[in-house]
Amino acid sequence: MPIGAILSAVDISYIFPSGKEVFTGINISTGENEFVSIVGPSGIGKSTLLRTLGYLIPPTSGRVFLMGQEVKKPSSKISLIHQSIATFPWMTAIDNVKLALIGKGFSQDEMNDTARKTLETVGLKGAEGLYPKEMSGGMRQRVAIARALAGSPEVLLMDEPFVHLDELTAEGLRQEIYDILFNPLTTLKSVVLVSHNLDEVLELSDRVLIMNGSPAKIVDELIIEMPRPRSTRDSRFSAYLDKIYASLTPVR
Repeated sequence: MPIGAILSAVDISYIFPSGKEVFTGINISTGENEFVSIVGPSGIGKSTLLRTLGYLIPPTSGRVFLMGQEVKKPSSKISLIHQSIATFPWMTAIDNVKLALIGKGFSQDEMNDTARKTLETVGLKGAEGLYPKEMSGGMRQRVAIARALAGSPEVLLMDEPFVHLDELTAEGLRQEIYDILFNPLTTLKSVVLVSHNLDEVLELSDRVLIMNGSPAKIVDELIIEMPRPRSTRDSRFSAYLDKIYASLTPVR
């Protein structure tokens, strides 16, 4: 476990109840204010790995640590945003966000105040009373992000968070998401993203981990040394894409 790591997985593996070994010998760590992405072929086990990092699915073997403490059950300090835009249609934006605060000992006034501030952080000031049917897809995903942040997590796990948005909306949100997540008003220390969109991965990541093989392993790691904001027209962007594609070629 690296010194100073925020989230780390030490030699974790996962085997389905059917006996199929999904991945093995995975070692991952994230640093302070680091955005890490995991890429790999479809069906390789990326989403399963993400859930073991949050202990939503306990690994078959190996250990997960958060800030040096072993994780043995799901924790509010590790939050997950799903592929689906998970907002409840009968609740307003602020009530959707307040769901993350239930059972934490806050008064209604404190919950309302926290939810409003979090919605403002994600760019939804003034939208507190809107219902999901009154919002665009991008706005609904911002509500889901606000709900994840309202619980004061230290790590955010993101599973294809923009996949159901149209490309223009997704591009606009990607341009803002890094600054939203690592805003001084949030408690976040690390983000782990799973995505098939390699342009998205390179736009956002400090480091990219490539999974491949069967059972899957981490076969390569790229540190992305490009200033933000990043352009797909930059020759360095294309060079990083070529390196990722090379590592994604089938393992024989």
